[in-house]
Amino acid sequence: MSAPMGLIEAVAQATVYDLGRPMHTGMAQSPNHPPFRHCLDRRHGDHIRADGVSAAADLLTTGCHVGTHVDALAHVSHEGRLYGDVSAADAQAGGRFEVLGIHELAPFAGRGVLLDIPGSLGVDCCPGGDEITAAQLEAAATAQGSPLQPGDAVLVRTGWGRHFDDPPRYRGADTGVPGVGEEGARWLVDQGAALVGADTLALECIPPHEGHARLPVHRLLLVEEGIHIIEAMELDGLAADRVYEFAFVMAHLNIHGATGAPVRPLALA
Repeated sequence: MSAPMGLIEAVAQATVYDLGRPMHTGMAQSPNHPPFRHCLDRRHGDHIRADGVSAAADLLTTGCHVGTHVDALAHVSHEGRLYGDVSAADAQAGGRFEVLGIHELAPFAGRGVLLDIPGSLGVDCCPGGDEITAAQLEAAATAQGSPLQPGDAVLVRTGWGRHFDDPPRYRGADTGVPGVGEEGARWLVDQGAALVGADTLALECIPPHEGHARLPVHRLLLVEEGIHIIEAMELDGLAADRVYEFAFVMAHLNIHGATGAPVRPLALA
């Protein structure tokens, strides 16, 4: 069956926003995960074929939660249990997660909504350690004229993405990092969000000097509600153009049994 011409024409005319960060050695990331490293494993001239052709090839190593990535439901447990009351110990016994691994997450194509919190507040960027509340999320949706609908991918912009190229500042160990609080996350759940993403490393509010010592929003979304989290997104382009509703497409690396995977999400508007 061929695709409807209206869909093809709409896609052809759409502006495509790349919401994924370029990956490079030394980029900002959580210190809790193995870093991304890339190198040339074979260089032009290392081997030249009889016809004069030479090829270069690469090698990379990376943690699954580095760069723009999506968390699997296996990523976080609470009191030894994963989403659906699955035993974390049993699920990981074989060295990978046969259940709740990232391979169980299907590609997403549907409605996306940007909640531009600094835009709604009239500031350039939320302060470090600032908790985004349910009232602020709702106010942004109302001000933008983009009410949430069940099944949406909801992307929360804090403005902190401007610091991505300054890894120490982006990590915010001393300043804290703005993000959604537990009350705000509960509001997103109540609105029926299918995915939740942000322009920070952990989505949720990180107080100064605490690092990732407490992650109540991860517990709520991943363990209690089964909602996947996308982190380290590039959301400034959408905000600059005041694009708040769009077709959202996300397909991650399909790594069997992994706790997360790199992803390059797209917004079409």
